[in-house]
Amino acid sequence: MENGSLEDWLHSSVGMNEPETMRNLNFIQRVNVAVDVAHALEYLHHRCETPIIHCDLKPSNILLDEEMVGHISDFGLAKILSGDELNYSANESSSLGLRGTIGYAPPEYGMGSELSTNGDVYSYGILLLEMLTGKRPTNERFKEGLSLHNFVKAALPNRVVEIIDPILLQESVRGGTVGDITLNENNLGNDKYLQCLNSIFKIGLTCSAESPSERMDMSDVVTKLCSIRDKLLRPTRLYRGIRTAYDAKPTVAGI
Repeated sequence: MENGSLEDWLHSSVGMNEPETMRNLNFIQRVNVAVDVAHALEYLHHRCETPIIHCDLKPSNILLDEEMVGHISDFGLAKILSGDELNYSANESSSLGLRGTIGYAPPEYGMGSELSTNGDVYSYGILLLEMLTGKRPTNERFKEGLSLHNFVKAALPNRVVEIIDPILLQESVRGGTVGDITLNENNLGNDKYLQCLNSIFKIGLTCSAESPSERMDMSDVVTKLCSIRDKLLRPTRLYRGIRTAYDAKPTVAGI
């Protein structure tokens, strides 16, 4: 698509003649993409005639169009659930083996558990944490028991500023249709922004819980993220005309 993948924007390689902020997303743009992806997963899990599990959700499989709307792509590992599989316990073993990408695949897949929508929810949670911290789950600092999930969990709620992507603290990030709202020192002193950051991080943590039964349903994720975004934008002039997950068509590419 026109703007490449989310991977390109979160972990861009800056050339010698390219401005440092050329391929970075501001805070609201990241929230918008998170809503887009959540809405697409909710569509796959609950609105298709037969539920579809993507099985490989990660930044490189999120494509951004000319309006910076996020679309899920690459369904090479996707699985359509049959009626019997919908009633299959997530604790029962499967001979399908590990699917997905290291860092994003849920831990139960590595133990032979059956594929489920909860696995996509886990991958989404890791993706959400990565979008706000700027750190891949395979970052070299995550070893000896420390993971991206635990890194974020240890910082909440009082040290959230220490773990967010440093680019979000810059005075300006290349803007999109929603303008240049950034998490600079001025608005981080506002309880509203800190509360919203903590709320989004908590969604990421719940979605990436080790136990599948503790993870959120994507319908709830969409509702909560839209509510958080509304809280961020409603007092500003930027709120008018901004798309919501309920206004947009499902952002699924490649089916």
